[in-house]
Amino acid sequence: MYRTLILTREDGVSTITLNRPEVLNALDTTLTEELGLAIDEVSGDNLARALVITGAGRGFCAGGDLKSLPVNPNDIGALKHNIEKWHGVLLKIKRLKKPVIASVNGVAVGAGCDLALICDIRIASENAKFGEVYVKIGGVPDSGGTYLLPRLIGIARAFELLCTGEMIEAKDAERIGLVNKVVSPDQLNSTTKALAVKLAKGAPIAMGMIKEAIYLNLTQDVESALSHAAYMASLCMQTEDAKEGIVAFQEKREPNFKGK
Repeated sequence: MYRTLILTREDGVSTITLNRPEVLNALDTTLTEELGLAIDEVSGDNLARALVITGAGRGFCAGGDLKSLPVNPNDIGALKHNIEKWHGVLLKIKRLKKPVIASVNGVAVGAGCDLALICDIRIASENAKFGEVYVKIGGVPDSGGTYLLPRLIGIARAFELLCTGEMIEAKDAERIGLVNKVVSPDQLNSTTKALAVKLAKGAPIAMGMIKEAIYLNLTQDVESALSHAAYMASLCMQTEDAKEGIVAFQEKREPNFKGK
């Protein structure tokens, strides 16, 4: 079905592997469209409780494939249309009511870096490198970097990385809070899968609400956040999963959540 990516599911975890290794999984029109379709497929798959996004070969994602830009770079309308199509994919990831892990196996630059940033959790190989490199070609970040990066690592550090376009190694990315964990290349898949399976065994409705609340609260005051939390908690307690969780706790066993 897909030409530029691979979609699989195992143990409740869907994995999207960007599959243009010859260009470090750079984003062309086809990959952008197929990534959006694959996320829609995961969204509608009740057996998929968590999503992993990774890359084939040596790269996670080398950003936009400059060869796939509109023929006339002065055609502002075409450029804006391409960017907005990519924005739609990023928003699908943010709105997906399932946890999303970026398993960063190699270079993640430009839009590829922002793809990793918009995921909920980032696990990186020691071989990974990150860079908001737009400024090096005289460009402005167009994929959310100016929104996402300051919220992850603070304004001063984000300003430096965005305005210098410098690449940072995986360990430095971990030190400043850009990634959750760095592991050796041979441990990346197993570490990512272990966390993804753990999340997949959790309560899907509750985790979807938690994800929604985290990102909503970035733009709310504390009173609004508390009010929304009370509303969601009340709704969540009506689910079969919440009832199962309480019984399992009382019976000192692992709960069997069904997403109902």
